[in-house]
Amino acid sequence: MFHFRKMRWLCSWLLISFCVPSAAQQPVLTLKELLIHVDRNAPSLVADSAAIRIRQAQEVATRGNSLPSLKVNYQVNAGTNNNMPGGYFSYGIVPGNSRVRIEDNASTALGDLGIAAFDWEVYNFGAYEAQRMVASSDLHVEQARFGQSRYEWHAYTIENYLQLLRLNELVKIQLQTIQRNTEIRRSIQAQAKSGIIAGVDTSIAVAELSRARLNYLELSNQYRQIQLGLSAISGLTPDLLVPDTALAAKLILFNKTVSIQETDTAHHPNIELYKSMYRNSLDKERLVRKSYSPKISLQGAVWGRGSSISASDEFRSLNKGLGFERGNYLVGVGITYNVFDFKRRHMQLSVQEASTEYAKRKLDEQRSLLVLGINKTDADLQTALQRLEEIPHLLNAAQAAYRQKFSLYRNGLTNIVELNAAQNTLYRAEIDYTNAHYLYCKVLFQKALNEHVVDEVLNNILN
Repeated sequence: MFHFRKMRWLCSWLLISFCVPSAAQQPVLTLKELLIHVDRNAPSLVADSAAIRIRQAQEVATRGNSLPSLKVNYQVNAGTNNNMPGGYFSYGIVPGNSRVRIEDNASTALGDLGIAAFDWEVYNFGAYEAQRMVASSDLHVEQARFGQSRYEWHAYTIENYLQLLRLNELVKIQLQTIQRNTEIRRSIQAQAKSGIIAGVDTSIAVAELSRARLNYLELSNQYRQIQLGLSAISGLTPDLLVPDTALAAKLILFNKTVSIQETDTAHHPNIELYKSMYRNSLDKERLVRKSYSPKISLQGAVWGRGSSISASDEFRSLNKGLGFERGNYLVGVGITYNVFDFKRRHMQLSVQEASTEYAKRKLDEQRSLLVLGINKTDADLQTALQRLEEIPHLLNAAQAAYRQKFSLYRNGLTNIVELNAAQNTLYRAEIDYTNAHYLYCKVLFQKALNEHVVDEVLNNILN
């Protein structure tokens, strides 16, 4: 029976060992390297970069709005040549005819017509420039939106990387707990056989060991889930996502030796987005004003015409209608203005001004939220540093208490309840120690994100 139980526990231990995150056996992936992979492979960032290229193409296309129009047309037509005096609206479907006849003539005439027409809106009081400015600010908005999306993915990646680091430490703690419970169980078995303690202690030890294993399996699953999530946005296989366990120590040293004096909140991605939206709305206001301005155009046309009807109104053979017999040209300058556009401009401008006011208020809101976030992280960072100073005392005391209780228990001087209480105190202290480092790293990176200095922090801790 003893050998059977021994074999069962050995198999269980091997099963757990195979499930342990293999951080020690694999090279670690630094946070900076992970962020680079996220920038290259995050699906939403790839899509956002495509949206930027669309806006770039639209900006280039807008530059062609001021190009002149030169239309060339040639046509050959056959039909009758009868017309009546009087005006009408053609609606674009009544063909032209030039002869007013005393009586109807059903004879067919053939004619051709070639036209080259030039039309150039040479001046529209800044409308072209306003269109280009709107296209340019549309591009800036899209680029700022990409920057904000990149910022949010960086925040998400940092949070999950730190969680991965935390879970990695919690898994190690859980393995230590399993090892301690296994050691307690062996001691109980030895003493129970010699009749020193009751067999009920064995049952309690088995229950504690089973609970530790269940916690380990749950933590391992959480660890794997975060690996899978980071894998989806970085393009790396999950097994390569092994966190740098020295990160917390590097950050603590960085905070003690390096002080970031200048923040870059003016170019914070959230601020940049709403600044670009505000400028874009102002540009659209200007475009509304310019769109309803008068338009000065230069126009010209040259055309030639032939007809099978002679100058003396004789219907000749149809082949006489091919080839130009008369030519003309016309050049002019015109100005166009719709008087009622004044009212249209006023109404549309009111709508756009309301949009501008909204964008300005959102920009002010983001600035206030950013200042609040910086102040809160400053306070949180002070608390996190104080927690780091205090937590080693708790851990050292808990370790000493457990060692003493275990020694007393092996010598039959205390009971299993007091030993488990000491072990649980040590377990909570180890968890608190890990969480203290995690919270410190989290607050420090949140401060760096708010102050837009993440790259500076990462570069400093790698040097």
